[in-house]
Amino acid sequence: MLPRLAAALSSRLPSGLSFALFSSTASSSSPSAAQQYKMSVKELVETTISGNKVVIFSKSYCPYCKKVKSLFEKEFPDVTPTVLELDERDDGSTIQEYLHQKTGQRTVPNVFINEQHIGGNDDTQAAFKAGKLAGLIKA
Repeated sequence: MLPRLAAALSSRLPSGLSFALFSSTASSSSPSAAQQYKMSVKELVETTISGNKVVIFSKSYCPYCKKVKSLFEKEFPDVTPTVLELDERDDGSTIQEYLHQKTGQRTVPNVFINEQHIGGNDDTQAAFKAGKLAGLIKA
């Protein structure tokens, strides 16, 4: 039945267009829509991290995120972090889930400098107090 339906629908499409029919018996090598969405989130996260000196995955209402953003603003005014406010994005929870898989950290802020995972607010503040942030930023 399904092949006939696909053939009937395909015959009504303008030339150059095709019709793809997906069923629950589709090959496991074809990613599902959910897997494709996660792949695009992975690509977004990895591209953001690799393409920016400082990246902060944040939530706009989070006091610890505000502390980290304030630290960079006050101590490194020449550096503008790339900030993704996860609570303001439709894919925010999926991004946070991917970050947890990548780093083992469930919480925000989640800070990266020159592609190196720094951690959350406490880790970032400690790295600053130890003089490590300046070195990472200058690298």
